[in-house]
Amino acid sequence: MILVSKYFFYKNYVGLSLWPFIILRENELREDAILINHERIHLKQQRELLIVPFYLLYMMEWALRYLYYNDSYKAYRNISFEREAYGNENDLNYLEERRPFNFIKYIWG
Repeated sequence: MILVSKYFFYKNYVGLSLWPFIILRENELREDAILINHERIHLKQQRELLIVPFYLLYMMEWALRYLYYNDSYKAYRNISFEREAYGNENDLNYLEERRPFNFIKYIWG
């Protein structure tokens, strides 16, 4: 289910996934197939990790990468979940072919 709310976003972020919703900053973004695919990849990651562990791992990985890079955005872009989503967002068939727990191969790389 896709919701629209400008209040969830910081700076340039335009979409996020909070199981089972995709939340977008603007209604027009519903037509952005690549953004929607990116967020659907996150929903798949959340579901396979039983939702709460996904958020815990996400925050923990961000914190570790922040300590390493000392840069919030760089830490975000290097989280394994984000690397998988950004790396495959253009492949609109990715979720049909994706293997379970595929984000693991993006942890070191």
